[in-house]
Amino acid sequence: MKDTDWILCPVCKNKTRTRIRKDTMLTNFPLYCPKCKQETLINVKFLEMTVITEPDAKTQSR
Repeated sequence: MKDTDWILCPVCKNKTRTRIRKDTMLTNFPLYCPKCKQETLINVKFLEMTVITEPDAKTQSR
């Protein structure tokens, strides 16, 4: 098993500039991809990445 790994962009599946170790834990981390120029919120625990999808804000109607 690898001790370190590159985080892949969840949108374009390319390597980002962020590297994690197997004991790294990230919560609500804003991951930026230099290739597709997207920013995504992620959680990382034991080299497993999950993407946080927040619902879009809705306008209030009266």
